[in-house]
Amino acid sequence: MDPVPRRPPARRRWTPTVFAVPWAVAATLRLTGTERGFPLVPALAFTPYVAATSVLPLTAALVSRSRGATALSAAAATGLAAAVLRPTAPAAPARRPLGPRLRVVSANMLHGRADPAALVALAADQEADVLALMEVTPEAVSGLLAAGVADLLPAGHVVPAGEGQPAGAGGALWTRLEIRGRTVVPGRFGQPAARLVVPGAPDVELTAVHTDPPTSSPAQVASWAGDLRLLPDPEPGVLRVLAGDFNATPDHAAFRRLLRRGWVDAAAAVGAPRRATWWPMRVSQPRLTLDHVLVDPRIAVDDLQVVHVPGTDHRALVADLRLPALS
Repeated sequence: MDPVPRRPPARRRWTPTVFAVPWAVAATLRLTGTERGFPLVPALAFTPYVAATSVLPLTAALVSRSRGATALSAAAATGLAAAVLRPTAPAAPARRPLGPRLRVVSANMLHGRADPAALVALAADQEADVLALMEVTPEAVSGLLAAGVADLLPAGHVVPAGEGQPAGAGGALWTRLEIRGRTVVPGRFGQPAARLVVPGAPDVELTAVHTDPPTSSPAQVASWAGDLRLLPDPEPGVLRVLAGDFNATPDHAAFRRLLRRGWVDAAAAVGAPRRATWWPMRVSQPRLTLDHVLVDPRIAVDDLQVVHVPGTDHRALVADLRLPALS
């Protein structure tokens, strides 16, 4: 008589299912947009990496022939893949704008360490209309002026770090266009905004965005979420552009809520919503999409480039925008 097959120990039967749980939780958070607080918010920035590794629990489940683990891990892998690969369909102008071009260069200077001459050269090579900078120190301002930024882009708006803040909390804008008005958007760091006079188009209000990074504590996550909420919305009376370091990726629900307020992500508009803009200086991974150019839906996006700048771990963004003609 053949012996009765023995069931594997309970711990062995449940191991593949337990192994799949982290991927299932990640998929649930991403698909429902319910991540809150620390450490869930910073963890969601790594969703593409979690999606890429979701084959591991699925393989383990198939090898173990566990139906429950296979179903759970397959659902998690499918959900994560859908979140990462699903194309976005940003709102486009009803008719292609026929107004002038506006070229914006945006860069985080990494507490003033970015090479100022390289930034000015980039603005010159790209024939930039606006240079928007984050993490600008007083030394960086001196370096930029010495490199000729005011000769290339004569009108400026520099917001130094506030009292009690690190020197790199400042922000700055330089432009070749006339500035009609200067303001500061409220937030943790200096976020200069300038209303620009563009010949042949309505005025454009451009903000150099820099939100508090949600990286190390619940308080920072709350500050980051507050910074995103305080950013202005598109409105009929003025064309708006937000350019800079949002410290947010497309996998953050707070960033998606910002987009739903009426903004178009320039990277999504050119078909590359996950083009990496940040990675460590000494290693090539991880790569995250933290920097963005958001535009009023009446503005068309012709191109968006990501350009290396020596001295900073952020890549500069070069956005080619087409404005509606002045009626």
